[in-house]
Amino acid sequence: MGISTEARATGRTAAGVVLAVLLAAGCWAKSQPTLPTSQQGRSNLIKAAQQVLVDRCMSRGVSGSPTREQALFGSGPAELSLTLATGYTVRAHTDGCLAEAHRFLYGDQARWFRAEVTVNNLRPEAQTQLGKDPRYRAALARRTACPDEDARCARASGLAALRARLEPARLAEVRAAHREEITTYDRLRGRAVHRAAKLLAGQPAPHQKGHDPS
Repeated sequence: MGISTEARATGRTAAGVVLAVLLAAGCWAKSQPTLPTSQQGRSNLIKAAQQVLVDRCMSRGVSGSPTREQALFGSGPAELSLTLATGYTVRAHTDGCLAEAHRFLYGDQARWFRAEVTVNNLRPEAQTQLGKDPRYRAALARRTACPDEDARCARASGLAALRARLEPARLAEVRAAHREEITTYDRLRGRAVHRAAKLLAGQPAPHQKGHDPS
């Protein structure tokens, strides 16, 4: 959810696969469709629904968007922005068909953007924190000094063993620091799973920008 990258990676095939699975499993109930139990299954469901929403939006056309890419991802300066602990800044638009799909699925696009970007970068943040550890920096310097393809020297540097020992603790610290964002991510993603299932079961999606049906 990612953001623009996820939209590029999601194709029409995902929608067809998920729809076929739902039909074969007898999940096409009118009241409450059966939801996938695995995380991958839920991700596929959301991606399929997102593609349906994007396709509908693109078929209508987006006013003021001269190119197909702008119609999909938005145009002009990005309205949403988050700078991570790694120093990298992620941006997204609030206009365009992808943003409209996110509003339907997650309700609050800005909250979902912040939560998703944070959760997707927990490990890079932990690795950044690990890089500040003097023991890790010393091991990294020893490993960097090794000749290329010298496996014995690489093992002797102790870098791999030290990373395996320290990284889980750093990741736990980062997750604790972002507990609120993780909770928001889980809640909004759960909402998206239910909305995606209902959409793929034949319920219409709204077309108005910013519309958030309850």
